[in-house]
Amino acid sequence: MLVLTTIPVDLDADGFAKALVDSRVAACVSVLAPMSSVYRWQGSVETASERQVVIKTTSARLDALERRIGELHPYEVPELLVVPVSGGGAAYLAWVAAEAGEGEA
Repeated sequence: MLVLTTIPVDLDADGFAKALVDSRVAACVSVLAPMSSVYRWQGSVETASERQVVIKTTSARLDALERRIGELHPYEVPELLVVPVSGGGAAYLAWVAAEAGEGEA
């Protein structure tokens, strides 16, 4: 699975990514360059500097990942978009499953 979230540009992005990998809810986290996001929040159009975060995990670890993001994330409603992966390199997918702690509670 690919999971997308955004974080504020001033958040410790490496620390956020490392916390997800350390807790074994993700095998790999990629943090993209700063970008500008425009969105509607509580009736107003807002603009924020953010980073897109791409998280590689498994369907078995999604609930644990969502809980961990909730613990770490400063937003009241963090972006959490799950993109199913329909295929890929067998060795890479096996690595993701092993490193994301698949089978752990």
